[in-house]
Amino acid sequence: MQMSHPYDALTPEVILSAVERFGVRCTGALLALSSYENRVYRVDTEDAGPLAAKFYRPGRWSDEAILEEHGYALLAAEHEIPAVAPLVHEGRTLHVHGGFRYAVFPWQPGRSREPAGPEEFRVLGRYLGRLHLLGRAEPFRHRPRLDVDTFGRAPLARLRAARFLPPDHAAPFCALGEALLPLLEARFRAAAGAPVIRVHGDFHLGNILWSDTGPYLVDFDDCLSAPAVQDFWMVLSGAHEERERQLAQLVAGYREFADFDAAELGLIEALRTLRLLHYNAWIAARWDDPAFPRSFPWFASPHYWQEQVAALREQQQLLTEPPAYRI
Repeated sequence: MQMSHPYDALTPEVILSAVERFGVRCTGALLALSSYENRVYRVDTEDAGPLAAKFYRPGRWSDEAILEEHGYALLAAEHEIPAVAPLVHEGRTLHVHGGFRYAVFPWQPGRSREPAGPEEFRVLGRYLGRLHLLGRAEPFRHRPRLDVDTFGRAPLARLRAARFLPPDHAAPFCALGEALLPLLEARFRAAAGAPVIRVHGDFHLGNILWSDTGPYLVDFDDCLSAPAVQDFWMVLSGAHEERERQLAQLVAGYREFADFDAAELGLIEALRTLRLLHYNAWIAARWDDPAFPRSFPWFASPHYWQEQVAALREQQQLLTEPPAYRI
């Protein structure tokens, strides 16, 4: 018998009535957006146009952690950084309806794409510099800190405990990941002087919407405490030389507003490795959510884990070499 999941209770009726608590009338048009961790919907209304409703995964974040996410996005918007922040209704951004915590956001038109040339990388760098300037002003108290224990050791332990994975599939990946932990720690020690600040945390091309007026930063759900470079490396693409040129433009724009310690560049491959470990453990931890086996049917296959081991071996090589990025 198929097990139930908390999101089974998130019916269209619950979604629409939650949005209508904001004093709007929904048309009934509802579109599920691409989101696995939470459930996010475009909801059309008669009087306020489309809105985005985000229903938080039960049990993931504390209320305090969610409010820190909201506070950081609101602070950015208040300082005219183009961040899509939650709407304030009745003095609050976090609401509860039908047993779900949720927030409603303005609908931001735009599309995800690669920056079109050096100037757009500089624009992103300027906004990141301004965002991180705010991020330095005070710490997160309820959000995670990006370090080797939290994003390396803990994910590997979760993977080893995932009973649905055949032991001979994930075990080589976990063994290699554990062997890389000292190399990861060495990279973090080498950059120990870099400040740990509030960052977006998941700053990839899918979380940047380009409109006619420029980029908008969306989805602060994974904001955390980390070195600034965590918000740099995921937007880079292409061959190494091209990524290095893109990085130089990002940093040039960033430094118009905030300092950047070039020693952080040595963390890029360590951060990439930690994301690889964390990503696989995240899928494993969410396997009880029916959306995950449907969306990642290859996750328990031998071929997938062979590819992941190959990716880790590539990271191992990069971590044993001098840092590859220069600006």
